[in-house]
Parts: sequence; structure tokens; C-alpha cells
Amino acid sequence: MWVPDVYQGAPTVVTLLIGGAHKLAAFAMTMRLLVEGLLPLAIDWQQMLMVLSVASLLIGNLAGIAQTNIKRMIAFSTISQMGFVLIGLYSGVVNGNTAAAANAYSSAMFYVVTYVLTTLAVFGIVMLLAREGFESEEIADFAGLNQRSPLYAGVMALCMFSLAGIPPMVGFAGKLSVLQALVSSGQTGAVALAVYAVMMSLLAAFYYLRVVKVMYFDAPITASTVTAGADVRIVLLINSGLLLVLGLLPGGLMTLCARAIVSTLGT
Repeated sequence: MWVPDVYQGAPTVVTLLIGGAHKLAAFAMTMRLLVEGLLPLAIDWQQMLMVLSVASLLIGNLAGIAQTNIKRMIAFSTISQMGFVLIGLYSGVVNGNTAAAANAYSSAMFYVVTYVLTTLAVFGIVMLLAREGFESEEIADFAGLNQRSPLYAGVMALCMFSLAGIPPMVGFAGKLSVLQALVSSGQTGAVALAVYAVMMSLLAAFYYLRVVKVMYFDAPITASTVTAGADVRIVLLINSGLLLVLGLLPGGLMTLCARAIVSTLGT
């Protein structure tokens, strides 16, 4: 629960670093400690991860609905999104059988990588909208962004669609891969957990699409346009473009994740 306070209180550039790098590090540490070190005890720690997943999805999404600060909203979104990663880790070992491990863990890795890619673009837009003495951290600060700067409104909209898991964005591919791994694993209560995760995703769509509504349908609070150098525009376009390209063609990244996991498992 430290995440919302840290995301909101830190400068946006620091929030961007925390929102990206430490997610990948946390996944790597989890793989090293639980999968490489404690795989024979998977029947025990998987049950703990399942409980954490259910709680993360519920608390993150319910709290996210109430947020008016974009950084705090993304923080609670992170809590809920990590619930999907835990679902992937929960699906790896079934009754001592590790046959589903590579598929489950690679789906979790794919989810983490694509989520980090999305949050980088989100915080990039937040940093771009900031100006001297003022940080655009409130959702209301994005009002009418499409009228002021259609390009950046479009980038932010793609990010929100991806986080909500709306096809053909990469967020949909990530959620689908995790849920497929869960159901195909045959874990006890897998179908019920998958249905629960889908329902929580529908709940999350409310606060993601609210940002899109504010950008496209609310009156702008300022007439100033958003300007940035060519290098910034290129990076944001590449980042947001990858969200769409990887959503349409996820196979390459999924294959890389699967190879990394197979190498880690030594199978």
C-alpha cells in the first residue's frame, strides 16, 4: 500500500522509473526465489499467490475508481495489474506436475513486459503536460487534450485502452495469455478465478475509459497547446505504436519470453 503515496508524492520522472524498472526486477526476484529456489514447495506458495491475486484485483480496482489524481490512479491500477501476473505464477505447477510451468510463467513475463511498456508511455505524457511550477497530475488536467494536442491525446488513449485490456491492444493479448494459461493448467478453481479476473477487468475499464472521456469530451481548461521536440514525439509514437503492433502480432515477444523461461527452468 506504499505504492499510491510514492507514485503521487515523487516527481513524475522518479515515478516513471519506479513504475517500470522495479516491476521487471520484482518479477525476476520472484522467479529466482520461488521458481528456481522453492519449486518443490509450489503447492504451498501458489496458494498464497492466489489469495494475493484475488485481493490485489479487488482492492486495486475498487480504490482506482475513487481516484482523481492520475498518478495515484495508475498506482492502484498497478496493484490490480499485478494480480494478473500472480495468476500466471499460480498456474505453473499442478499436483506436483510442472508440464504447464513454461506456458504459465512465460505468460506472466509477457504481461509484465507489456505492462511496463504501457506505463512508460503514460508517465511520458504526464511529464510532457507538466510545465514550470505545475505538474499535470489530476485527471481534470487532461480535459480537452484532444482539442489542444490530438497526437498526445491519441497516445494516452491507446495506453488507457491497453491497460483496460481492449483489443487489439497488447493489454488484451497479455490478459488473454494469462487466462489461457490458468484455464489450461486445470488448477482447482481455475475457471472461477478466470471469471473473477474478467469481472475485475470490466470494473477497471471504468476508470481507464474515464480518462479518455475527459480528454475527448470535456472542455479544455486552458487553450495552450502541448509542444515537444521531435525526439520526444518519435519516442512516444514508437512506444504507443508498439502497444498496437504487439497486440496484433504478439507471437514474437511471446516466443522470446517462452525461451527465457525455458532457459530458466532448464527444460
